[in-house]
This record gives sequence, C-alpha cells and structure tokens, in this order.
Amino acid sequence: MKSYVAIAGGMPLLLVCGVAATNYTLDPYLIHQWQTPEVKRLRQPVEKLNAWGKTYAIALYRPETVYLGNSRTELGMAVPRGGRERVFNAALSGATVGDALRMLGHARQVGDVRTVIWGLDAPSFTLSVGNTELENGLLASDGRYLARRFLLDLQRSVSLDMSRESLDLLRGRSLAVCHPSLAQYGQRDGACMQARIDGWGGAAQVVEARTREFLRGEGPTADTLQSMESAIGRGCKLHWRLYVNPTHAMTIDGLYWRGKGARFEAWLADLAAIGARLRAAGCDVRVFDFSGFNHVTTEPVPQAGNRSAMLNYWETSHYRESVGDSILARIAGGAATGDGFGAELLPGSIEGHIAKLQQRRKEYLISHPYEAGVAQRIAATGR
Repeated sequence: MKSYVAIAGGMPLLLVCGVAATNYTLDPYLIHQWQTPEVKRLRQPVEKLNAWGKTYAIALYRPETVYLGNSRTELGMAVPRGGRERVFNAALSGATVGDALRMLGHARQVGDVRTVIWGLDAPSFTLSVGNTELENGLLASDGRYLARRFLLDLQRSVSLDMSRESLDLLRGRSLAVCHPSLAQYGQRDGACMQARIDGWGGAAQVVEARTREFLRGEGPTADTLQSMESAIGRGCKLHWRLYVNPTHAMTIDGLYWRGKGARFEAWLADLAAIGARLRAAGCDVRVFDFSGFNHVTTEPVPQAGNRSAMLNYWETSHYRESVGDSILARIAGGAATGDGFGAELLPGSIEGHIAKLQQRRKEYLISHPYEAGVAQRIAATGR
C-alpha cells in the first residue's frame, strides 16, 4: 500500500519534471539561446518572450554598443556585421524610457558598454512599464546572474503555453516565416513585419491604427526628463547618441491636432538643453531629430484598397532599415539634410528648428490633404 501511494504521489512530480525538461531542451521561445542552431531556424512572425531572449543573449555576448528604444529601433536599426565592436539591438517592442533604462542597467552589469544609441518618441517618453515581459528577474544585479537565470528559465518551462509550442515544434506544425531577432543581433527581421503586413491586407489597412496607437501615449513627462539626464550623468564616460525617431509625418501632425504640438516642441527644447548641460559636465552626448516634416517622413501613404508598399515605412509608425541606415550614418558624423532630417538639437538653434518645424507643417497640410485629414479625424474622434 505504501509503495502504491509513493508511486501515485510521485507520478505528478515526474510528469512536471518531464514537461520542464522537454520544454527547456526544445526552448520554443528561445529564452536561453545565443548563436546556436536554434537561433538560425525560421520562426513565426510574432516573437514571444522576446525580453527573455534578449536579456540572456546580452549576458553572453556582452555588447560594447547597445541600441535602446522600442519596436521602431528594434525593426529599423541594423547591427553592422564584422565591426571591431560587439553591437546589439536591445530595443524592445512597446518599451518606454523606463524600460530602456532597465535594459541598459542590465547590459552594463554583465558587460562593458561603451556606446549607447537611443531612439526616442514623445508619447513613449515615460517611466511607466511598456513592455510587460521585462520582468525584474531577467535583469542582472550581481555576478550570479546566469545561475539564477537557469532556475528562472527552468521555472518558466513548466507552462501550458510553452508546452503547446513544444508540441507544435515536435509535430512540425510551427510557422517558419522569418528569423528571430537573435539571429540578427537583436534586430527584428523585416520578413516578420512583411508577413504581418500581408496578413492585414497591406499597409493601407493599418495606417490609421498605427497612427491612433502613437497618439495614445502619455509622454513626454517631466520626471522622465530628469531620470534620463541623471542616468546619462552617472554614465558620463559612455558615448551617448540620442535621436528622435522619424515616425511618419501623420503621427507628428496628429500630435498637433490633438493639442499636444506645444508640448512636443517643448520636449525637443528640453532635449537640447539636457544635451548642453551634460556636455558642459564633460559627457559625450549628442541629440538628433529625424522627426517632423521632411523628405523621409512626408512619404504619401497608400489609401484604402491600395495594397502597394511604402518606400520608407512599413506603416506610419515603423520605418524601414534603409531609413535606419541613414540615421546611423548621420549620428556617426554624416551631414544633415537641408529639410531638417537629422538636425542636431542645440540650445543655440532650437528656436529656429522649431520655427522651421511649424512652417513645414503648414506646407504639409497643403501638399498632403489626405494624410492631414486622416490625422485630424483620428486626433479629434479617436477613430
């Protein structure tokens, strides 16, 4: 009788251990992989537990240059191959400034970060949680990170969703569409985005949704400005390159229609002032603005029924890698364009920069009546 009870009682434990071992070995979400064959395999377009995979990869790769930001940076900013420095795109979908600061703290704890390239947006310029997958346990706080991480990954492996994914892998039912971001040193594969765009029926079907999503953000907030300046001050020995993302002109126009235009302009001025104060303190900080109304951001959007792709954008929120290449070239020392794309934000020229922004918006309202009309409707009604 005792043997029967022992066996019966031990069966659930054996089952749990078996499930955990299987899921951990197969690792369908790639939460503990770096430069392994699994990373090279084609996957489904939507990455799950991406923050888990990136924090683990950072701990092993120990990058010297990190990209920070949200999905715009993650998708648009490519990591150069064969360079002298280890570079990793640590941007996360939905990330706020608060999330980016936590990712940076993790990267600095596990490695020797020297350069930070950071994409910013006014609406996501907050300290609130944007990426809910970035749990505190994923972030390094001491030299025992990988040991603690093994236990955390093993614990996560005992889950129903991971078991389903493992079964799909074993049965050959998993989608094989695009590479995971870890295969491209943290950059999201454009093929993943293309698959999603195609599934939605083309860029025209998501232009309004993405613009609406952009306008929902609560930022920028004053406490975030202070926290960012303090963080850069503490990391004064690093090279800091901050840039305002070139979201489509419809998004910035929408901010004005929503009554947030003055707040956006003040934020640009605050960024210029922060950069100047930090440089005066001996920090290597430069801030660039790629947003607004310029030859990149004012690209016409496809209208309903038109399935054609955009040249510079996937939709109004996410720019393509070719635009990211222009950003990287500019912050590496290339020249700014005459229409404000890549203008450096400096206290001595910020007033003129904002005046040009206002003038170019007036011109945009005349030259792009369709886009301006849609932005106005979304800002006014939310639809």
